[in-house]
Amino acid sequence: MAILFVSAIDDPVAWRRELARRLPDLDFRVWPEVGDPADIEVALVWRPPPGLLAGLPNLRLIQALSAGIEALLADPTLPDVPLCRMVDESLTVTMREFVAATVLFFHRGLDRYARRQRQVRWRLEPPRPAAATRVGIMGLGVLGGDVARTLAGLGFRVRGWSRRGKTIPGVETFAGPDALADFAAAVDVLVCLLPLTPATEGILDSRLFAALPRGAVVINVGRGRHLVERDLLDALDRGHLRAAWLDVFAEEPLPDDHPFWRHPRIHVTPHAAAWTHPETAAEVVVENLRRLRAGEPLRHRVDRARGY
Repeated sequence: MAILFVSAIDDPVAWRRELARRLPDLDFRVWPEVGDPADIEVALVWRPPPGLLAGLPNLRLIQALSAGIEALLADPTLPDVPLCRMVDESLTVTMREFVAATVLFFHRGLDRYARRQRQVRWRLEPPRPAAATRVGIMGLGVLGGDVARTLAGLGFRVRGWSRRGKTIPGVETFAGPDALADFAAAVDVLVCLLPLTPATEGILDSRLFAALPRGAVVINVGRGRHLVERDLLDALDRGHLRAAWLDVFAEEPLPDDHPFWRHPRIHVTPHAAAWTHPETAAEVVVENLRRLRAGEPLRHRVDRARGY
């Protein structure tokens, strides 16, 4: 079985090493060194060039290196073979760390202290207890559910919203479009961890921002197309929103002339929230290869009709 690795950001050397430790005889190829395309049965990918996978006539499995698969589904030539997203502890842990750090950044007022440093202004604000900050998580899947439990464990008042009903101990949950405004009405820090689907594209818009209390913060670690950019800028400039932390963007890399870079109340990171470490994620790939060979159901298979 030959596997083709395609990614502009993941380390092929590390992936080759970790897979070879588990499957010494695996034929591991790194794009663009494909060799005979007919040999390739599995593609291990992050945003492959459109049309590339269609040129692999014997492809049996597309294993994504990330939790998000909307870029793959956007390729009209994507072969009709099983597509699996990455669900791995390293993704969960790194997302947990990132969201906890950004929520604490705003909860402890570090954005205000940074602004006062630039103003050469010394002013102390006694910290508030975590229970005084209400955090709302949009998306309660593997990543969002873990983040919600983590923040509740830190003492924050956490509520969650999802398309379908979920139950998480210690978290007040809401479900469906009709409950979105009620969910947002008592949220000081809004965290978007939704999958990108036609129903969630543009969900971070003027209506949702207006439903948030004045002075709320928005953190987007979902997908860039969840956000209506102009609506965010308007809400910040009018003073309704206090700040935003954006890790994902409709166009990546974010263009040099984009207003997000220089806005005083927007914090930008380069899609850095969560990361797949091959030291643990290789086990996910190997298990799906075993299941593929055995004809067993694959783990974390994407429902293309739902988009996740």
